[in-house]
Amino acid sequence: MAGRTEVIAILASGTSFNRWLRPYWVGGIFLATILWFANQYVIPNANHLRGDFEATYVDKNSSYNALLSTDNSMYIRIDSFSYAGILHYQTDTKRGGPFFLHRMVNNKLVKNIRADILRWDTATKKWTLDNALVRIVDSMGEKVSWHPTLAMDFNFRSTDLSRDKYTKDKLTTPELKRFIALEEMRGSEGLNELKVERYRRDATCVTVILLTIIGAVVAGRKVRGGSGVHLATGFITAALFIVSDKFSTIFSTKGSLPPILAAWIPNMIFVFVAYYLYKRAPK
Repeated sequence: MAGRTEVIAILASGTSFNRWLRPYWVGGIFLATILWFANQYVIPNANHLRGDFEATYVDKNSSYNALLSTDNSMYIRIDSFSYAGILHYQTDTKRGGPFFLHRMVNNKLVKNIRADILRWDTATKKWTLDNALVRIVDSMGEKVSWHPTLAMDFNFRSTDLSRDKYTKDKLTTPELKRFIALEEMRGSEGLNELKVERYRRDATCVTVILLTIIGAVVAGRKVRGGSGVHLATGFITAALFIVSDKFSTIFSTKGSLPPILAAWIPNMIFVFVAYYLYKRAPK
């Protein structure tokens, strides 16, 4: 349109520049809405296939750090009062053992559970303890009971025990929020990477709108020499956006930059870029 002087003709007919931009606003918002829904639910589900394939055939020696050897143990915080330990947990069979759980109230042990095996029941979506010994301590003394099998409804799942580098990509947004809350309660490190992923799923939708408007404003200007200047401006803008996004992510995951700022800083910068280009656009 710009090359054939159609934009100039539209503006010369009395149509305002904002009215000419309106279809691009509508198109950008429409695409951003589709991307938002895909980021929350569709893409994470699709990433299950990619992550499983890469972990099995491409990166099988390092992707699943939780495929523990017999020399490793796992200790987790279940809630504000309960702590558990699992020895020799295997992510492929979703079982491990021995297992223990301590429940503390006012720095006193009130409940202790020990079991030979902890396994994940895929049918009931609960944990099952085999050969479980339960001790309950109160002011009246100690009560001991033994259970061949004992179903437990812990607040963690088998996937939560898998330290998989693809986890953040495979979790839907509600699952990712729950996983972050669980890891915060456990006091885990390296949560900024998960939080950046959470906030970026919303930020990228705004990016679509910003880059659509920037593209329309830049491409709507007729310049000598054809579309080369437009293409160069587009490549430079995209490169600057990627660089700013990578820098902010590194400062958050390796430094102290808040994750929400890391996800939104590129958009905050390019809001001013879009406004500057808009004000300079011939109207």
